[in-house]
Amino acid sequence: MNRPLVPGLVAEGEADEGFLGVLISRQLRELVRASPYVVDVGATRTVTCDRDQIVTALEELAADCHLIFARDHGRAHTREHGRGHARERGRADGVRYHSHYLVPVVGLGDTEAWPLADPAVWAGLAGSDLTGLPAEPGGVERVAYPREVLAATAPRRGRPVGDYFEYIARNIDLAALAQVPGYADWVAETRTALKGLGYL
Repeated sequence: MNRPLVPGLVAEGEADEGFLGVLISRQLRELVRASPYVVDVGATRTVTCDRDQIVTALEELAADCHLIFARDHGRAHTREHGRGHARERGRADGVRYHSHYLVPVVGLGDTEAWPLADPAVWAGLAGSDLTGLPAEPGGVERVAYPREVLAATAPRRGRPVGDYFEYIARNIDLAALAQVPGYADWVAETRTALKGLGYL
């Protein structure tokens, strides 16, 4: 029997929606290959909101999702803690749970430079300028202004850089991303959450 796995994402803008929404589903499919079950990973359900609305977004996603990803859920929950309706509890493994629905919430950290980790995927877009990309994937975490590097790398066709995020997410080399320390940490936390949910 197949087991469904529906991820959720608390997004903060077009980069989150276009890039992270696709990337999360891809990485989850890769992780559940080690599952003893046949796992059907669904498309990432996304709620875009401002930072002060993260608690509400988590509650909305928790009704339908098995696992939620958020960039900065900890601070929002600290602010909301006294209201009693949306609290988090932590575990020793670092994964946090939305207490009302017991849905694991995994922090994404700083994701802004992740699309820069694989020059080959940008080379597949005619007109891209690869000169500003780091020599190795882990170097993206030392890029001071990722948005500026993304804008300089994207093809010059008069389109905003966000128009390329979905393509990058679908084609970026996951092995290259795994060399980015922050990404590797996120994958490790996600694997822990999947184990806790019984998928692995």
